[in-house]
Amino acid sequence: MNTVLKEKTDKLRMILKEMSGCVVGFSGGVDSTLLFAVAVDVLGNRALAVTATSKTYPERELNEARELAERIGGRHLVIVSEELDIPEFRDNPRNRCYYCKKELFGKLRAIADQEGVGYVLDGTNIDDASDHRPGRTAAEELQVRSPLEEAGFTKQDIRDLSREIGLSTWDKPAFACLSSRFPYGTAITPERVGQVGQAEESLRGLDFRVLRVRYHGNVARVELGEREFELAVGVLRNEVINLVKAAGFTYVALDLQGYRTGAMNEETP
Repeated sequence: MNTVLKEKTDKLRMILKEMSGCVVGFSGGVDSTLLFAVAVDVLGNRALAVTATSKTYPERELNEARELAERIGGRHLVIVSEELDIPEFRDNPRNRCYYCKKELFGKLRAIADQEGVGYVLDGTNIDDASDHRPGRTAAEELQVRSPLEEAGFTKQDIRDLSREIGLSTWDKPAFACLSSRFPYGTAITPERVGQVGQAEESLRGLDFRVLRVRYHGNVARVELGEREFELAVGVLRNEVINLVKAAGFTYVALDLQGYRTGAMNEETP
């Protein structure tokens, strides 16, 4: 471990050590997995991971979160998130994530109160400031802390430390909930979420790891990593077309820019 990463790791551990206990919002992604693993190492059973499942969170991700929590050896609770019942969320404005996070963090805060601990944590890191993240407002309102950000961790730091301590998520591709597949202003419904989810799961069956299926009515705009792109325009072209159409789309469009974080934020407000 290099000196800079060690200093950040020591700072992270010190931040956690000062807490009587914590509830960690745990998606099973790279960031929250590292945060929970370190929290368990520092706080033991006083750290509780909470995963919120909903129609926008694929079952595959939920199963992986369960497996990760078991490997880490910490306490893990699964709750139901009901963001699709929130009209402001379903209407999909630019601050959609605020309503989702407010509902989620409110539930995590209630669990923390029941546990008798004063801290709710999320996996935000310093690189997240470069993207449009209205959910941060909800975090501030509900006094959610972000120890990775406080300790100065970048996304690469998180991957490096995850690899150092043997977490399988160190090279896991970034994942965002399925609501991020819809252009702002396009209503998010269970049926549409299911359509996008089916298309992505089918493509993962082709061993695609880096991908997004963006919803544009009867058009699926598919963003892929470099390896997946080459396969999609080559030997797997017909399979990609058939699988995406089987999910309910009429047209399948391959985005020449490929996968990038926050693609839906590229639209003019």
